[in-house]
Amino acid sequence: MNVIVLGAGLLGVTSAYFLRQQGFEVTVVDRQASPAAETSFANGGQISVSHAEPWANPSAPLKVLKWLGKEDAPLLFRIRADMRQWLWGLQFLRECTPARTRHNIQQIVRLGTYSRDVLQQLRRDIGITYDERTQGILHFYTSQKEFDGAEAPAAQMRALGCDRRVISADEAVRIEPALRHIRPQLAGATYTAEDESGDANRFARELVHRCEEDGVQFLMSHTVTALREAGGRIDHVEATDIEGRFQCLRADAYVLAMGSLSPLYAKPLGISLPIYPAKGYSVTMPVKDEKAAHQVSLTDDEYKLVFSRLGNRLRIAGTAELNGYDRDLNRVRCGAIVQRVEELFPGAGDARQAQFWTGLRPATPSNVPLIGRSKLPNLYLNTGHGTLGWTHSCGSGKSIARIVCGLQPEVDFAFTGQVPRSTTARPATAPVSV
Repeated sequence: MNVIVLGAGLLGVTSAYFLRQQGFEVTVVDRQASPAAETSFANGGQISVSHAEPWANPSAPLKVLKWLGKEDAPLLFRIRADMRQWLWGLQFLRECTPARTRHNIQQIVRLGTYSRDVLQQLRRDIGITYDERTQGILHFYTSQKEFDGAEAPAAQMRALGCDRRVISADEAVRIEPALRHIRPQLAGATYTAEDESGDANRFARELVHRCEEDGVQFLMSHTVTALREAGGRIDHVEATDIEGRFQCLRADAYVLAMGSLSPLYAKPLGISLPIYPAKGYSVTMPVKDEKAAHQVSLTDDEYKLVFSRLGNRLRIAGTAELNGYDRDLNRVRCGAIVQRVEELFPGAGDARQAQFWTGLRPATPSNVPLIGRSKLPNLYLNTGHGTLGWTHSCGSGKSIARIVCGLQPEVDFAFTGQVPRSTTARPATAPVSV
């Protein structure tokens, strides 16, 4: 059986790897010249099961209103004459109730815990390296209100098997001495020892090499122009190569893993995906002062920033800007990240050599991804992972491979086109025509 995977980002590459492990003949198609060249290129680097509280939560609506029009806001809606943005925003508000938030955390934690286990097993099996660190993730708070608000979600995560412990400011500094500079400002922290970090782009490129050795074909610099349906199934994919030559690609099954572009390709098929691009930013800079630089991966929840150590580099990423498919770098937002880094860890990184990047995260209103069958029997979805593509990539890739193979996924999750094993689970998002 032949499978075409559309997209060579983290989700496409992990899908291809696990599909090949199931015995499928696999071809991956991507418009870029190299894998993981878009949203997976310079993300925050965290394998963060503890980052399970969705953007859509009871405190979000007031925060979003407060942040409107602020160029350096952690979450910025740029209101546009864009019906997709408005519909997404209404669905986002629907997900902000306490009940929906609890349900979405449950889904995100289940998939995240499973995916982290799959990644660790993959690392043992094939010896893949990617500047990984297994020192846990520390969420720190410089606002008492934010710290108090973290306790209930952390308790729910612990009940679901993610050991996110609430700790004092002093214990946070013991775990990560680089925080000593801001000790007077620290209200407290949470710590998840089992979480990890690493270079997602390097991981994807290394896994591509393994896939190619196993016979997976990668058609890079091939732009998909359409998915064509016939008889209630996907008949073929149309694409053009780097020289503009037309390609007609056929397979028995197709996996849509094209991130924020996924809804644009699904819509002509009558499939509505609640995914909207959320532009995220990152800054990468060399370590300047080893003593001032952090070792443990950190999350600054108040500012929606994550800090990872990738060898001799510091990677700081976060914030979200909902502004359609615009990918222009906003210098105000870039400057705000650098300023926050200097406030927290003065002199740790060489800001003069900072490299700025932006990518479009495929965000669902609930932060729960779409994984599973669509309404077309040979079209499968592995998309909509938002800020957690790296965290959820291995578990999502293994799950979609099992679903294509007709096997039950190993994790209890609200997969599309499939009844969850849990009798209490509800659909992960607002009704979706998939």
